Amino acid sequence: MGKPSGFKEKGREPLPRRPSSERITDFKEFYGSWTEKQAREQGSRCMNCGVPFCHTGCPLGNLIPDWNDMVYRGRWEEALAELHSTNNFPEFTGRICPAPCEAACVLAINQDPVTIEYIEKAIADRGWQEGWIKPEPPATRTGKSIAIVGSGPAGLAAAQQTNRCGHSVTVFERDSYIGGLLRLGIPDFKLEKHVVQRRVDQMEAEGVIFKTDVNVGVDYSVEELRANFDAVLLTGGCTVPRDLPVSGRELGGIHFAMDFLTQQNRLYAGENISDEERISAEGKRVVILGGGDTGSDCLGTSHRQNAEVVHQFELLPEPPEHRGENNPWPQWPLVLRPSTSQEEGGIQDYSILTKSFSGSNGRVETLHGVHVRWGAPDATGRPAMIEVPGSGFDLDVDLVLLAMGFVHPQKEGLLADLGVELDPRGNVKTDEDKMTSVAGIFAAGDISRGQSLVVWALAEGREAARGVDNYLMGESALPRVLTGTLTRT
Repeated sequence: MGKPSGFKEKGREPLPRRPSSERITDFKEFYGSWTEKQAREQGSRCMNCGVPFCHTGCPLGNLIPDWNDMVYRGRWEEALAELHSTNNFPEFTGRICPAPCEAACVLAINQDPVTIEYIEKAIADRGWQEGWIKPEPPATRTGKSIAIVGSGPAGLAAAQQTNRCGHSVTVFERDSYIGGLLRLGIPDFKLEKHVVQRRVDQMEAEGVIFKTDVNVGVDYSVEELRANFDAVLLTGGCTVPRDLPVSGRELGGIHFAMDFLTQQNRLYAGENISDEERISAEGKRVVILGGGDTGSDCLGTSHRQNAEVVHQFELLPEPPEHRGENNPWPQWPLVLRPSTSQEEGGIQDYSILTKSFSGSNGRVETLHGVHVRWGAPDATGRPAMIEVPGSGFDLDVDLVLLAMGFVHPQKEGLLADLGVELDPRGNVKTDEDKMTSVAGIFAAGDISRGQSLVVWALAEGREAARGVDNYLMGESALPRVLTGTLTRT
């Protein structure tokens, strides 16, 4: 522990942000940087607890107290090496992870937690600035080949890990860009795409082969896949969005959130989108259904597209400002946590149920909703949703974005052709080594876990890499990643 009194002397100081009035005029990242002094002061707040509960919040098993202390002491390159030992892409998690490690920080019992996520970002950004992050190709090759289907965070982590073991790795992506939701789903104002591309460039220099615009199971048959590779890892994500089966859903102007977000990312990347295809919030009355991260991203994007007004409705009740008695530390705090997009504006409301839509000439014009309250649990253990009498309302709308999450991966095509077993939720079922019911076929990330966090995708990709390596070689020197714990082999 570098400074025993650090947490007493210095409070939590998040990274500076550009003012809302400025940042909604463009799609550039809104975070600034600390000075060297500020970064080291924030590192000094880590208490190096006897039992570092931050590890219970982090599925990657990041060695958080170690690199916090190194930052405090100014040993940045060592901090980067320690961070990379458990996390392939800390600049991703340092920007878009909700930081469950901070919720589990011991300081969070009665103070503001250590700025773990921002310190992580600072370490990674410093590594790129100083030229410490370089390609690390393997010294020898094993002669074994691996196909990874899907280039999101799970696929990228697994590709880097297995390639560095000496296996020949090919990543197939059905889109034109590598990165999955990192590239097309998350807005640039949260994650600029050069941050993703420089990692892709690094991995290409290490020997990973990327093939874009290849829809495996359609353009590239399952038979070819199995014949040409010794092992296959599925990291295609959880891609089927939750729909809203109500009257009027078929009207124009009602879209899935991800269609809206990916189109904006394509536009910002320089693609041409026709007026007929364009989903624009400019000058429109927008309603976003869903209060999670995807809904927040739609809100920030709508601001930057100059929407007239934006409502964001959540079916669940408004969270409390402070933890309830049934939600003690170090559990994830179920509290009100305004997103950066919500800080920029918009109208948020809770306990809203959308009953139907109506319009004319094939376009949506009105949302018909009602307020609900949540009663005692029913026979299934879930709270009963009760419509509040007389609370129905109509809202004029021009654009509705459905941001209600994802239900399971696409089953038709690749998964059906491979014949892999699915779990009761429709996700790909795997064993502890991330192998599916079909020998030599593995799965990791949202495709097997279900919709989750980027940090879980990275952890799953690293765990799958170990499983694939062990399958091919009979043993593996890669670390085993467990929930909140890292064990070295």
